[in-house]
Amino acid sequence: MTDTVNVPEVFDRQRRRIVRDRACARSTGDDFFSQIMVEEILERLDVVKRTFRRALIIGLPATRLGTELKSRGMKVVFADASARLARSVGGVICDDDRLPFADHSFDLIINIGSLDTINDLPGALVLIRRILLPDGLMLAALIGAESFSSLKSVMMEAEGDRVSAHIHPQIDVRTAGDLVARAGLTLPVADSDLLRLKYSSLRRLIADIRDVGGSNIMTGNLTAIRHNVLDEIQHSFRAQAGPDGKFAENVTILYLCAWAPHPDQPKPARRGSGQVSLTKTLSGKHEDGGSEN
Repeated sequence: MTDTVNVPEVFDRQRRRIVRDRACARSTGDDFFSQIMVEEILERLDVVKRTFRRALIIGLPATRLGTELKSRGMKVVFADASARLARSVGGVICDDDRLPFADHSFDLIINIGSLDTINDLPGALVLIRRILLPDGLMLAALIGAESFSSLKSVMMEAEGDRVSAHIHPQIDVRTAGDLVARAGLTLPVADSDLLRLKYSSLRRLIADIRDVGGSNIMTGNLTAIRHNVLDEIQHSFRAQAGPDGKFAENVTILYLCAWAPHPDQPKPARRGSGQVSLTKTLSGKHEDGGSEN
């Protein structure tokens, strides 16, 4: 149960499971974008001056992350909508907004590349707050708004007046930060990295999107790309290539950090004051004599 009701089913849950199963089969979570997210999340975790004992990992890179966290002495539980992934790591098959764990079950939750494809994001964040121990930490990474804008533009131009969605919509950093705060998580920090990429192959670009589970999973009928449209996309892809023969594409990755409420935590600064740095937020050090659990 979550604090939200009557949430519209924007994403097809069964289609999402299939897409994530296929992505797992192709890349096992070692795809290009997931690797970047994992490296950044682990760097941020290294800043935290805390000892975590029980972690929940959600996302396709579960195997790699699990190995790393276990090496740090943590007990790790896995969950994902992908049955292939969950079974391979002995995890739980579930959607992010339907996590079947008891309150206060974990002191660390990491979500990689999954929060942008769920129907009830506010509800999922509320669940994370509930199942975290007081003063537990959430770290998340996801592909954000304005990503793949060049590819989307090429596809829309090629399809003319019969435009269909082929890449699911994404969330921007401000909205993500607001949702984390509204869920009751404290000391929220939302920031982003802009990746300026170049591709010599349209096939490689599309494969990177599919490998991270970024295929269209919207509810309703799927519209396949017609052969003549695909040819036009290929032509535009080559025409827009730079002098080096490569197609420029931008991808924004959002990073979220927040804590479950605890009375010893410092009070949040006034919105927009910029008085709390990411390093301080991650450090786990509390003012007014608070202890480090």
